[in-house]
Amino acid sequence: MNIIMIIILFLDQITKFLATKLLKGNESIHLIRKFLNFTYVENRGAAFGILEEKKIFFILTTIIIVFLLITALIYYRKTMTKKFEISLKLIMVGSIGNLIDRILNSYVIDFIDIKFGGLYDFPVFNIADISIVIGTILLMYLILTDKLEKEEDIFE
Repeated sequence: MNIIMIIILFLDQITKFLATKLLKGNESIHLIRKFLNFTYVENRGAAFGILEEKKIFFILTTIIIVFLLITALIYYRKTMTKKFEISLKLIMVGSIGNLIDRILNSYVIDFIDIKFGGLYDFPVFNIADISIVIGTILLMYLILTDKLEKEEDIFE
């Protein structure tokens, strides 16, 4: 899983670099008409742009979250299921990807722009956001199904 985390972080950073070089100051690139576009956005807040211009707050909060995730990974490593470990690592690597942006740029670079026709224009996001969302959905599933810990072997 550690190599996957490195790959996700690399993909996040390289796609943000490419988005900056190819999209910043330019029109959106339309991949699938009226559905999938690449649009450069500088997000100075959290999800959906809430709490704009709170850079220090987001940096400190993210550092605390990453520290807590690392602590949980170490403390529960012997009892956590592989899926639980994966969910925490996905959340952590996505958080780190966006943290890098906040430290270097004072904003997060978003570029994946999905529209559902005239019905809904989803907020622009990035690879790190995808990692956080997938990790969070997996974690919620594991919590709801009580599958965070390995089953005890009654024969030990």
